[in-house]
Amino acid sequence: MAVAWSLMLVELAVELLNPLFMARIIDEGILNKDLDTVLKWGFIMVGMSLVAFFSGVTNSFFAAHTSQGFGYDVRESLYRKVQSFSFASFNKLPASSLITRMTNDVRQLQNTIFMSLRIMLRAPLLVVGSTIMALIVNARLALILIVVIPVLWLFLFWVLKRGWSLFERVQSRLDKVNEVMKENLSGMRLIKAYTRSNHEESRFHEANVDLKDRTVRALRFMEIIMPLLMLVMNLALLSVLWFGSIDVASGGTKVGEVVAIVTYVTRISSVFSIFSFIITSFSRARASAERVEEVLESEIDLKDGEDVDSRNKVVRGEISFKDVSFQYPSTRGKVLRDVSFTVEAGQTVSILGATGSGKSSLFQLIPRLYDATEGAVQLDGREIRTIPLAKIRKNIGYVPQEVILFSGSVSENLLWGKEDATREEMIQAAKDAQIHETILNLTNGYDTVLGQKGVNLSGGQKQRLSIARALIRKPKILLLDDSTSALDLKTESKLLQALKKYECTTMIITQKVSTAMESDCILLLEDGVLIGEGTHESLVEDSVLYQQIYQSQFGEGEIHHV
Repeated sequence: MAVAWSLMLVELAVELLNPLFMARIIDEGILNKDLDTVLKWGFIMVGMSLVAFFSGVTNSFFAAHTSQGFGYDVRESLYRKVQSFSFASFNKLPASSLITRMTNDVRQLQNTIFMSLRIMLRAPLLVVGSTIMALIVNARLALILIVVIPVLWLFLFWVLKRGWSLFERVQSRLDKVNEVMKENLSGMRLIKAYTRSNHEESRFHEANVDLKDRTVRALRFMEIIMPLLMLVMNLALLSVLWFGSIDVASGGTKVGEVVAIVTYVTRISSVFSIFSFIITSFSRARASAERVEEVLESEIDLKDGEDVDSRNKVVRGEISFKDVSFQYPSTRGKVLRDVSFTVEAGQTVSILGATGSGKSSLFQLIPRLYDATEGAVQLDGREIRTIPLAKIRKNIGYVPQEVILFSGSVSENLLWGKEDATREEMIQAAKDAQIHETILNLTNGYDTVLGQKGVNLSGGQKQRLSIARALIRKPKILLLDDSTSALDLKTESKLLQALKKYECTTMIITQKVSTAMESDCILLLEDGVLIGEGTHESLVEDSVLYQQIYQSQFGEGEIHHV
């Protein structure tokens, strides 16, 4: 930036000095018919113009380098910040808005940095410098500029302030367009299955029209300033010519001085002619800067606190909930209320309950995707907030309800669970997850490239691959959030048997009583309250809800015991 600005000042100096040299050529050379003086100052002007030309070219290089580096740094900072977000932060700033901020807003800032190093700072300096040089040449004629320029600056400041609010609305409408487009792309199969293309096209059209109207309104306002600025500057130029001709006639002013003043006024007019573009860019950049700043200054609400002890870690995998209540940010009702239970290290526990009973919410408290609102979650007898967050998550294998696979090969998706895993470890995890044979049948086996979100795999295949990704890290705690729903009973039974050889505590959210029967303990949740805890046999005897769930799946008959 320093180099770019220095080179810009060289350009500016040449542009401000040339009218003075032209005045010398006219007054000392042309009017006196002195060719030597004309050639002398002419060569000086040519030489300085060449210096300005090479300074401008080099300035453009450094300006581009600086702006690209700035954009890179901001995108990196934004990405790191987003990676530190909790789920609560994502609720405040949706994915579509974050994408817009990391692309469109950063690009707007990047372009503005380039323009500021190239012309934005040069433009106001040229106005100020030309006014000062005009005063030096002829203070009386320059008084016209002293009156006009401050009025125009105040006007431009008001335009800038108004333009910022207009372009802030434009960027928010761009968020909406991206949101609709993201939803459509991710739900394309459903849209086609329900023949809702016309409806979704209507939604996109509405968002797109709103964006267009807001943009047109903002640009129309910015374009209005151009004729007004040029009108005032042309009046100033006419005034200089009028009073200058009178002074030349009376002998009080030289012709060269009038020409120099006219040149300075023309330079100022040319600067004001691009001010609408500069103000438009700066207004958009200011709106973008505030949106980027909102992300960078977002408070990280889930991080290691003052009570954390770096020596603490998850060794055995014991899980305890003590009077835990949880409420999502910006909501009223609690999704978990006074939940207490203990899962011994190495046990397998199933969680049953109706949709919305709080099962997934309970799971999310264990890897600290959220923190409990009340009560305490403990791992190995230690309050979870006293264990470093990285150590907690490193020892947890988490398979969410919505399977997420990434673009890349099968092996790259498995290595997501453990970066340094060997091929043998990958194969063993895949075998235990009952997906090895399926992988071998793919075109390139473990090197087969998956489509976005694993689009070329079935639901059950994606679930098993996600389980293999969790198993490969040999976690102390394994969390399966309804991760076997797409598996047939035989495959699921083999999977549950394979899990028993892992030395980890396993918690399974399931709707299948057949899965729960294989567990050491079953937790029953209803409306966020733990209403039952025990083995299959004990719950069959004591829990009305469990009996109803059992009978809905096995029918009214004799109860099967494990």
